[in-house]
Amino acid sequence: MLATVIHAARDIRVEEVADPVLSTGGDAIVKVVAACVCGSDLWPYRGVTETSEPHRIGHEFVGVVEAVGPEVESVRVGDFVIAPFYVCDGTCVNCRNGVSTSCLGGGWWGSDDKVGGFADGGQGERVRVPLADGTLAVVPGPVADDEIAGLLTLSDVMGTGHHAAVSAGVTAGDTVAVVGDGAVGLCAIIAARRLGATTIIAMSRHPERQKLAREFGATHIIEERGDEGVKAVRALTDGVGADRVLECVGTKESMDQALRSTRPGGMVGYVGVPNGGPELPIGQMFGRNVGVNGGVAPVRGYIEELLPDVRSGAISPGKVFDLVLPLSEAPEAYAAMDERRATKVMLRP
Repeated sequence: MLATVIHAARDIRVEEVADPVLSTGGDAIVKVVAACVCGSDLWPYRGVTETSEPHRIGHEFVGVVEAVGPEVESVRVGDFVIAPFYVCDGTCVNCRNGVSTSCLGGGWWGSDDKVGGFADGGQGERVRVPLADGTLAVVPGPVADDEIAGLLTLSDVMGTGHHAAVSAGVTAGDTVAVVGDGAVGLCAIIAARRLGATTIIAMSRHPERQKLAREFGATHIIEERGDEGVKAVRALTDGVGADRVLECVGTKESMDQALRSTRPGGMVGYVGVPNGGPELPIGQMFGRNVGVNGGVAPVRGYIEELLPDVRSGAISPGKVFDLVLPLSEAPEAYAAMDERRATKVMLRP
């Protein structure tokens, strides 16, 4: 079968790899209907994260179950499923505490998992899913083709944007600023509006993304960064800053922007994968009573909550996909996102 393999920085190849096979009793084989490229995939693509040897890549996909192991109970052949960007059992103490990304028996796509060898990457024709009962979320059928994009966002970006808003404590009537206009930042706008924020400030310099941000619920757009960006946020908030700021980038500059844009006593919800040295100025936070909460988003726990709104059209996160390519053109998908010619690219095998 075909799958994407990263060999080195800017060297993504679509290659023939071995078909997945059931091996643990608790796993499943999923035929991928759609996958995508994530902003975090760009870190190894750009060489920020080193690739020491070729390996499968990709961690967001939806598909149809083709086979299950004898111990699988909640997933059946023929089910349409959403796979989060990690593997989890759903039963360990960390999963029960709502932090399934720290599952004691789980792992990550494209790396050695703890439950049966090498974890497949999500950008392929088929994927072996360890711990199928805990990892996979079943979508009641039938599933229409025009639902695919929205369902795919629940594997990562919509749940991650939601985690930023939940971590920051967004509630009805809040003023929220969102740092980052990638797919996660745009989904964070959806999440903030869904949770009741009435003023939503999108920090974006890109006209196409600004347009989508407004469609998703942004009431204001700020293009400035640094001191000028902070000044612009405060100008919209009676000089005090936003109640909640959602940091969706993961660099030193984006975290600084978020902290300084938050009002005294406010909260930053951060979900940007840390690259570029984000740091917390404890003295500044202490003096202004600004809190920080967040981290890697436990999206598996959010799927059931968000799924009805996606399927009903109450929210439309699937609009973040502005380019659809066949799996065979995965190298172009990476290049398009790296060069900001696309916000998020869907791959269809």
